[in-house]
Amino acid sequence: MQKLVFLLLMSFGALSVTAAEPETKQAEENRRPLTIVTLGDSITKGVRGGVTSQQTFASLLEKQLQAGGDSVRVVNVGIGGERTDQALKRLDRVIALKPDIVTVMYGTNDSYVDRGKKASRITRDEYRSNLNKIVTELLRRGIQPVLMTEPRWADDAGPNGLGENPNVRLEGYVSTCRKTAKQRRVPLVDHFAEWTAARKDGVKLRDLTTDGCHPNPEGHKKLVASMLPTIRRVIGPELKTRQKLR
Repeated sequence: MQKLVFLLLMSFGALSVTAAEPETKQAEENRRPLTIVTLGDSITKGVRGGVTSQQTFASLLEKQLQAGGDSVRVVNVGIGGERTDQALKRLDRVIALKPDIVTVMYGTNDSYVDRGKKASRITRDEYRSNLNKIVTELLRRGIQPVLMTEPRWADDAGPNGLGENPNVRLEGYVSTCRKTAKQRRVPLVDHFAEWTAARKDGVKLRDLTTDGCHPNPEGHKKLVASMLPTIRRVIGPELKTRQKLR
């Protein structure tokens, strides 16, 4: 009789643990910091001579969001020299990080004309197709993409392979990024427009970069200032939902 009672108690305990397990997993998910992944090229990676990892826009974004009381972590996965076709090939690894939001910033390398070449590394049609595929794969998994245009090159930046200022080619890709964001109804952070406006106001873009292209610490501050309003609008509903669940 005692053995039967013991077995019944053990069975009841096992059922209790099993029934509670999904609730525990949900509670853990609700406590998990909201994760933002910054996907992009060397401008996103940020670290270079004169720029530490703590000075990149990804690091500054995390600090400013946390200072506002948001439970957020930002993971920087920028890779120097990367194009949208290469980003697609590693998108599964980005998704494996379980992000809630992914910022996507490409175009500088896609549009660039190398020495001895007559065309951009990636055509605008290929760039458009790649952006659409990235957006589709993120949305399909419940991840919010935020498209971002690249910052404008300085007027005195080194010429591309055709002897042009790289902005000549980049502007077309910026236009494609804007149109893609509008067509797919996803948020857009328009760094190119912000840097163009600053230039018209008399700011020398060279002073925001290390080499006419890559942002210096001041340049990264400008990038994060442009991002914050959009990112806060995107994360607001998600954080409110988690707070209610907690």
